[in-house]
Amino acid sequence: MTDRKARILVAKPGLDGHDRGAKVVARALRDAGFEVIYTGLHQTPEMIAAAAVQEDVDAVGLSIMSGAHNTLFPAVITALRSRGADDIQVFGGGIIPDEDFERLAKAGVSKVFTPGATLGEIVAWVHDSVKPRNAA
Repeated sequence: MTDRKARILVAKPGLDGHDRGAKVVARALRDAGFEVIYTGLHQTPEMIAAAAVQEDVDAVGLSIMSGAHNTLFPAVITALRSRGADDIQVFGGGIIPDEDFERLAKAGVSKVFTPGATLGEIVAWVHDSVKPRNAA
């Protein structure tokens, strides 16, 4: 079953209520053949990690527009690790200054997309970089 497409959880952590971008990305990934689970607004890092483990996803895509990316990305990664799911990739986007990219990469974030990234770029990166974790 090596033909299985990756499963992606798309989440909106924190109090940010701007979810249009997350929904558009989720739909683009779904239309590209990926299995996508969207958790909705106002998720805690623990809720996101629990859903990721329960849904047996291969990656978590976070949308953060609130400016709390330096806190929320690492918190989700920590919550995944505490559940033994450190092999789940974390990527995302939002309003994230270039000077924070290195810090996020050191925290374990696989990729950061900023406004202006095309859906094609995001889909291509997921296709090339996210592989099913439990593929036979």
